[in-house]
Order: sequence, then C-alpha cells, then structure tokens
Amino acid sequence: MKKMIGHSVKAWMLSALFFCGVAGRLFEASPVEALPLAPGFAARSLDGKAVASTQFAGKVYIVNFFASWCPPCRAEIPDMVSLQQQYGRKDFTFIGVAVNETEPSIRDFIVKNKIGYPVVMADDKIVSAFSRYVAGGLNAIPTSFVVNSSGRITQVITGGRSRAVFEKIIVDALKKPGTPQ
Repeated sequence: MKKMIGHSVKAWMLSALFFCGVAGRLFEASPVEALPLAPGFAARSLDGKAVASTQFAGKVYIVNFFASWCPPCRAEIPDMVSLQQQYGRKDFTFIGVAVNETEPSIRDFIVKNKIGYPVVMADDKIVSAFSRYVAGGLNAIPTSFVVNSSGRITQVITGGRSRAVFEKIIVDALKKPGTPQ
C-alpha cells in the first residue's frame, strides 16, 4: 500500500510538473510582444522640420546612425536613397542620424547624395536612447535599427548592408502580422 501511494504521488507530481511546463509555454509572450519598443525621440532635421518617433506610429522605419567620412556608410547611402524613393509611399522611411559631424559638412553630404529622407544631428539623448539596444553601446557606424509598424525594434544591424539586404528587411517589415512570408 505504501509503495502504491508513493507511485501515485510521483505520478501526480510528474503530471503537475508537465502541466506547469506546458501551461508556462502557452502563456509566454508571443515573439512580437517580446520585441523591445523603440525609444521615443524628437529632433529637428537639417531642413528644419520636426522629426519625432510619434510621427511614425503605424509605419515601418529604419534609424541609421552614420557619418559622411565613414566608407561603409557612404557605400550604403545611394541604396538607401533609392529604396526611400521606392518604398517612401508605402508607410516606410529611413531616418538618418549623423554622428561626429558638423552641420555644414553633413548638409553638403545630403545635397551631394540627394538624400530625401529626414537627417538629424546626433545628440546625447538620441545616442543614449538607442545605445541600450546594442551590446556595449552604440560605438560603431553604420548601425541601423529596424522598427516595425507596431513600434518595436525587430533588428539591430551593425555594419553596412547592400541594397538587396535592406530591401528584404523593408519588404518583410511592411508585411502585416499574420501575412504569409
């Protein structure tokens, strides 16, 4: 009798542990909800317009930290300009954040490269807001943060990327949740 009770207790405990494990998985946050919310920011673009995260609610955007003197940054800018022209009417935009620059030099760079998306000068607030999403902080450029239409950071990309890579990221991010990939 004592053995039977012991086996019953063990079976009951194993069942309880199994149920808790399954129930725990059922109640875990979905992958989308587990993504971090993009930080709020507000700045003035070099063309004098307000640029704030609140303007992009419901839209997909990529915040790209760059510098005009950075070779990988310069290499990806023409592709970003082209992709902005292609996807700008589809609730997408790049937002450039110029780091370690002077306003006159970045203004010349914007004109020379025909950048049509907003570009702001980096300040401590915007750098620290995004730094917490990069191991060791934001200390390499280019670094890009992909933000989906729910306002969540889906990717952090350090280093330059090709047009094909950026286009795939944009197309995937523009798909609504539940849409087959």
